[in-house]
Order: sequence, then C-alpha cells, then structure tokens
Amino acid sequence: MDDAAVLRRIHELVDEEHRLRGQLTSGAISSEDEQARLRELEESLDQCWDLLRRRRAARNSGDDPDRAQPRGKPEVEGYLQ
Repeated sequence: MDDAAVLRRIHELVDEEHRLRGQLTSGAISSEDEQARLRELEESLDQCWDLLRRRRAARNSGDDPDRAQPRGKPEVEGYLQ
C-alpha cells in the first residue's frame, strides 16, 4: 500500500465517521451502535496514520517505504502517548 492508498483509506474512514454521526442525529442508529463503530474507526485510523508515519520515516532515512507493513490494532493502540 503506497502513501496515496493510505491517505485514501484515511479519507474513507473519516467520511464514514461523518456519515455515522449523521445517522445518529437522524435516529437511524442508536448511540451504542455509533460508539461501537466509532471505536473501530478510530483504531483503523490509528493504524493508517501509524503506517503513513513509518513509510515517511523510512523514505526520509533512505529505506524502502514499501517494506513498512501495517501493525496490528493491539500494538498500535498500546502505544503510550
């Protein structure tokens, strides 16, 4: 997955987040359903941003960015801020 594909995925996830919030406002989904899906979206976004940062870091250090692979959600979510 190249940088453009990662960014496309990020935009897709953000668009879904906006649709989800609209569905809650219109009463199409429950607050519980919205929160559950938002958690999933947040985790996926974290994975995408992590991959994009690692690809850029690899490129900046002269390494092959295509060697960077997505990390699992537990690993990405376990990072200390």
